[in-house]
Formats: sequence, C-alpha cells, structure tokens
Amino acid sequence: MTLNFVTSNRKKFEEAKLIAESHGIELNHRNVPYVEIQDDRLVEIVKPSAQQACALIGEPCFVEDSGLFVEEMGGFPGPYSSYVYRRLGNGGILKLMEDRENRRAKFMSAVGYCEPGSKPTVFKGMVEGSIAFEPSGSKGFGFDPIFIPDGGGGRTFAEMTSKMKNAFSHRAEAIGKFVKWCARNRKLGGG
Repeated sequence: MTLNFVTSNRKKFEEAKLIAESHGIELNHRNVPYVEIQDDRLVEIVKPSAQQACALIGEPCFVEDSGLFVEEMGGFPGPYSSYVYRRLGNGGILKLMEDRENRRAKFMSAVGYCEPGSKPTVFKGMVEGSIAFEPSGSKGFGFDPIFIPDGGGGRTFAEMTSKMKNAFSHRAEAIGKFVKWCARNRKLGGG
C-alpha cells in the first residue's frame, strides 16, 4: 500500500515515513503548494487543506498540521506555531516564558486524508510535556529543542532519534491512527 503525503517539510516527511513503514505502508513525498487557511483549531485547518491537496494532485493524499500549545500563554502559539517559529524561534518562546513557573505544554497534531470527490477524514494526536529552560539537542526541527515530553526521561524531542521521538510524539500518534485505519480499510491505490 502506498500513500501520498503532501508536505513541504522534508523532516516531517522522514518522521512520517518511519511510522508508515512500521505498518507496512510506503509513503510518497509530494511537495505541492496549497493554501493553508488560518483557524484556531488544527482539525479545521487540515480538512480544506486535504481537499485542496487531493484536487491538485488528483489522487488520494494526506496532510498534517501540528502546533505547540503552551498552557501559561493560553495555548499560544497553537496552530500558528510555524509562523511564530519563523518569527521568534525557540529563543522567543523561552523569552516569553522567562520567570514563569507553569511550563506545561502540549503538542497536538491533526492528519487530514482525502480521496477525490470525498470529504476528508481526520485523525488526531497529542503529547503532553513541558517547556525547557534552554534549548537542548540538535535533532528534529521547530520547537523540538525546547519541548520535553512526559515519559521521555527529561530529554527534549531534539535530543531523541526519530525512532525515540515517534514513541511519544503527537504526529506519531495521529499518523499511527491514520495508517492503521488505512491498513484496515485498504482503500488506497498503489498496492
């Protein structure tokens, strides 16, 4: 079975590829630009994104969106994480968290899958954790150097290999649910 993953983020694709392979599913990386709407809810972002990506490539495909939700900041940056990361980076989030005792945060992910002529199906994942006091690690991407997942032995995502991160991550949970659903339903072309 083969799935089309539409994303411009090669590192995100590599993480997803490991998850899919563990379920006997191959991924095709499709870097096709589409317009991503803005909304406070990840699910409402991936639904039209999946439909648009599907229409652009003319084949079944999935997209994924995720965000870092910091409790002390009312869930900010949430679905705006990519923009905030580009503008403020990890240092900016740490500056906003200076002198804050509550460092609880969560990463959330939503995967939207769509087939031509159909409505999208959405799968969600989440991991709880905390914001580190300083960046640590060189693996991963985005806010990985400042996010410490619960149960991760005090390490940030950036201190973990992709395989280790996938044991905890929000994206691994959402994509895992999706590929298991695909394997059960065998709806996809290519095998």
